[in-house]
Amino acid sequence: MRWARLTAALAVLGVLALADARHHRQGPGHGSEHKPKGDISLWIDHQQIKMFSGAEMQIFAITEGMVLPYLLDPEFESKLPIIPSEVSCVNFTWKSGVKKYYYNFYRLKSYDESILKTPSITIKTRGRVPKRPKEFSVLLPCSGNNSGIVQFGIGLMIETRKGKPLNGTPLHLSLRKECTVRDPNPVPCPDGYLGPPHCKKALCYPNCMNGGNCTAPGVCSCPPGFQGPYCEGGICAEKCLNGGKCIQKDTCECPKGYFGLHCEFSKCVIPCLNGGKCKGNNVCRCPNGFKGDHCEIGRRSPQRSACTRACRNGTCQPDNTCHCEPGWFGKLCNKNKPWA
Repeated sequence: MRWARLTAALAVLGVLALADARHHRQGPGHGSEHKPKGDISLWIDHQQIKMFSGAEMQIFAITEGMVLPYLLDPEFESKLPIIPSEVSCVNFTWKSGVKKYYYNFYRLKSYDESILKTPSITIKTRGRVPKRPKEFSVLLPCSGNNSGIVQFGIGLMIETRKGKPLNGTPLHLSLRKECTVRDPNPVPCPDGYLGPPHCKKALCYPNCMNGGNCTAPGVCSCPPGFQGPYCEGGICAEKCLNGGKCIQKDTCECPKGYFGLHCEFSKCVIPCLNGGKCKGNNVCRCPNGFKGDHCEIGRRSPQRSACTRACRNGTCQPDNTCHCEPGWFGKLCNKNKPWA
């Protein structure tokens, strides 16, 4: 599963308060010290994520009045992970900022209450989104009598004070939760680990990509040919040329105007002149002072003197000294050499 979809899966579990979450996207904090500015936002705070992943970060589902696109993917539910038994509730934070918004959790349902009781929230199911950042929780209580995976549903509507729905709402998801009958004397897992019987499974967020293994909380061991915190970047045996970037193993992403395995070919059959860069089929981006399809028209502007005081009979050098013409000397080339 690609990184964006993993971020999406974990974020939506947070926004609808159904999460098993965990990377590095900073945003609004939480607490009364923050002023009510901007538009409606909803996120899982860094403390909650640290409890699951071992790393501090925030995950957003709504930011500045926009439901993030991955929540609206028609295939999103099928790509969501099962919420593990270790996650029984999720704390998340929201604020309305300077505008007024009203919410309605119109659906909270378990499809098998012998495994999972009906989900609940620690605020009223209907009300006004608070102006300043405020936390609340969604509870996913396993019955404790049976183990298994159960489907449940949550629906959320957000409207303006004029009754207009926030774009992207209502949100209605059918998700899955794992419940396990617990040992009466369980051994608590440290932050960033889960899994019976000895908490050996480390958590990485996002998941390690391209076949990498999570060897410690937030630490990926990458297979040959890949690099980066989550094995998301490739290693190219041959360097990408003309500004290309190595994005996968031996795969270059080329800038506009270039192509080839290593971005070695230019789309400009006639090379760009005078420092121009190819930006399309036989079209160049020209530096100041030049124009034309190939930057062939124009001339270079004379460089300004870099010397503190102008050279009288010489040329200013980059080191702020004067190179004198024959027959002249001195710091400013203002003295005649005597005839021999």
